[in-house]
Amino acid sequence: MDTKLLQLIPGVEPNELVYLQSLTKDLTEDQLQTFAALYNGERKKPDTIMIGAIVGLLGVGGVQRFMVGQIGMGILYFLTLGLCYIGTIVDIVNYKKLALEFNQQAANNLLRAAINMSK
Repeated sequence: MDTKLLQLIPGVEPNELVYLQSLTKDLTEDQLQTFAALYNGERKKPDTIMIGAIVGLLGVGGVQRFMVGQIGMGILYFLTLGLCYIGTIVDIVNYKKLALEFNQQAANNLLRAAINMSK
């Protein structure tokens, strides 16, 4: 387990850590620190996604989808009351998956930025 990555990105989930380790294995120390700083700013915590889904269940449907950048699904959830609440309930159950998918996509985008910034 990469303790350096754990120190730079506190609160990272185990599945997310494995993905980040494979993604950043070839980075220099400077690039890794740049990546971690950028990633900490973009990363969504699973608990935040779950809170958004609960808010969607109680009021404004689709909040959790807007949070993870799925604007089209957010609008659909908003207009259909979270797909008649079923979609929102599924999102409450799968909140960790939503966060992991968003974080993986953000990590891929930020990796290129971190490499380019250190050149």
